[in-house]
Amino acid sequence: MSMRSMITNVFVALALAGASLSVQSQTNLTSKLAPEVTHNSWTSGAALPTAVSFEMTGVIKNSIYVVGGYTDSTTVANNQVYNITTNTWSSAAPLPSATAQGASAVVKGVLYVFGGSNNGGGAVSNAVWAYKPKTNTWTPKTAMPTARGSAVASVEKNIIYVIGGYANGVRLNTVEAYNPATDTWTEEAPLLVGKSEPAVGTVGTKIVAAGGYTTSGDNGDNEVYNVATNSWAAFKADPNARNGACFGSAKGSLYVAGGADNTAPAETTNESYKVAKNTWTTQAPLPLAVSVPGSAVYKGVLYCIGGASSGSVFQNTVYNNVQIYQP
Repeated sequence: MSMRSMITNVFVALALAGASLSVQSQTNLTSKLAPEVTHNSWTSGAALPTAVSFEMTGVIKNSIYVVGGYTDSTTVANNQVYNITTNTWSSAAPLPSATAQGASAVVKGVLYVFGGSNNGGGAVSNAVWAYKPKTNTWTPKTAMPTARGSAVASVEKNIIYVIGGYANGVRLNTVEAYNPATDTWTEEAPLLVGKSEPAVGTVGTKIVAAGGYTTSGDNGDNEVYNVATNSWAAFKADPNARNGACFGSAKGSLYVAGGADNTAPAETTNESYKVAKNTWTTQAPLPLAVSVPGSAVYKGVLYCIGGASSGSVFQNTVYNNVQIYQP
């Protein structure tokens, strides 16, 4: 082999070794920057400044807005803001009227709050409020046709569906759709079974309403709404009947954590419901048993915020815990 060939081979070997080291260094750097995800596990976030239950929630950008709710003795209008990135809390403009047990949803960076109560559900409202973080202001919108508390809301194609609830001693099957773009309401096909505090989420193009309190108590009633046909169908019941759970849709499933059977103590049960297979699966339980917490999903992760030891307003222990579930 000539001297020139030997020198060339040395340079090639050095270049390959350098490339290998560069790739290895990049791999090491990436592993340090991106912590490993532990699936089906719970962690905790910074404590909620004011402990509340039955609050309204919404995710805008990297923040969760926790609005209103019940403390252990009163109804509040607080707007507590959790920055997911920094794991810190701040405050924003309060809701114009102290409210709990309302439905809430976010469309195009605006948080909407529907109905609710300020006295434990005895009197309910049809008020609609819209909050814009950019201006830190609340604006009244067209009132909801049916005054109610303990309803829930889910979004499909920028339309908010307010589902079920409670009013005048009756568990409602009412479903009303709100279009934020036109500030108008449309009555939709009712639930097959009237109920309050169900776990609700949009999975694909379908809206699931699982569990909740009916006129016959907690029976696990599980219904799926087809937006295209404006129709509800009964699906496999939640094997652990309850209401007031922490809930959210992620990865093609609806997750339902905690809650309680009527006014019984809160529980730690965590299950997921896959619409495509019509199956329920038991997941890692909540670290702290909780009922009627705030619920939020950010980048496929479920946040269960605050809540109480039971759904009995002003007769329970209210928590400031932030429990975070990684599916």
